[in-house]
Amino acid sequence: MALHFQYAQASSEDQKAFTIAKQNACLGCHAINKRIVGPSFESVAQKYQADSNAQAFLKNKIAKGGAGSWGVVPMPANTKLSDADLSLLANWILRGAPNKN
Repeated sequence: MALHFQYAQASSEDQKAFTIAKQNACLGCHAINKRIVGPSFESVAQKYQADSNAQAFLKNKIAKGGAGSWGVVPMPANTKLSDADLSLLANWILRGAPNKN
């Protein structure tokens, strides 16, 4: 029973993260499994999988934007996202942005 609850909770959080990404134009430059303007979320997850500071780094990158990690095209800042939404997005991206619709 606990496993089912964990799966349902993860699925619900994944859907919420996907919705936040969609509402904040993240999907205009990023896709789950292919490069658009920016890297795919799967590529980001792979790059930072062994980095213990990845969660904090991504939260900061999403909030403040910037360039240089993946090329010269700058990512705009997302200053209106709450800390909770930043954490949800960063965690989702670090898991490869699963999206179970």
